[in-house]
Amino acid sequence: MNEGPLPKVECARVFAARGCGICLNIFDSPATVRYHRPACQYSRAAPMPKAGSARGRAVAMACKMVGGGSDGSLDLCARLCIIGEDETVIFQTYVKPTAPVTNYRYEVTGIRPEYLRDAMPLKLAQRRVQDILCNGEPLWKIRPRSYGRARVLVGHGVDQDLERLGLEYPAFMIRDTAKYPPLMKTSKLSNPLKYLTQAYLGYDVHTGVQDPYEDCVAAMRLYIRMRSQAHPRDYASGSGEVQNNYPAWRQRELERMSPEELLALSGSDYYCWCLDP
Repeated sequence: MNEGPLPKVECARVFAARGCGICLNIFDSPATVRYHRPACQYSRAAPMPKAGSARGRAVAMACKMVGGGSDGSLDLCARLCIIGEDETVIFQTYVKPTAPVTNYRYEVTGIRPEYLRDAMPLKLAQRRVQDILCNGEPLWKIRPRSYGRARVLVGHGVDQDLERLGLEYPAFMIRDTAKYPPLMKTSKLSNPLKYLTQAYLGYDVHTGVQDPYEDCVAAMRLYIRMRSQAHPRDYASGSGEVQNNYPAWRQRELERMSPEELLALSGSDYYCWCLDP
């Protein structure tokens, strides 16, 4: 048996024969892969397995924007949806923008003027979303890994959604599929949700009018899939706790180290979702 990393060509050959392109696991034989793949691929209608009570802290949110401003390029939140880990709707509503709508972007949003005429005011939608996320815990009391009542917020492009809603939420409580390094391009650019859903979940979204519920489901499934990956607990990489513990006066010691020694000290500067409880 060969030891150490395999050459890239050999890796590609092994993965092509015994790897699953959806969950990225490698199996013992091609027959095992064929047996596994139907169970790994999800349809738009088939829900992920329901999580237990200890894994019900996450909610997924998605917004749909209409256009404001003279050229219709200003994003205004006009519809939002929040779901739980079991993919049931917690909150869903049309939102009345605070600025005049000049482009309803109907081909993408499916939103018509009459849908927003009696829609929920933005201020009320803000309070509802904040209540769902904080879940009775004051925003100022939320702490990393405190495992209090506040919920983990999942989504794709979460910062934009929060900005358009006029809300703030702690970054350490956000799981954004557009910014999670394992789901990004090698150039550190975000992949579209449509691509991620097809590549990692095995079905298509955004084939017509875009429904925020569909986006919530896709983001939640991606999060659960990434969270379920095995992660050795004694492995520092991805813990989000890698820090430079070397004071300035030890700079010369670092400069004398070999690349291998420096690599042994290094670790990922992002938090792995598989460490979520």
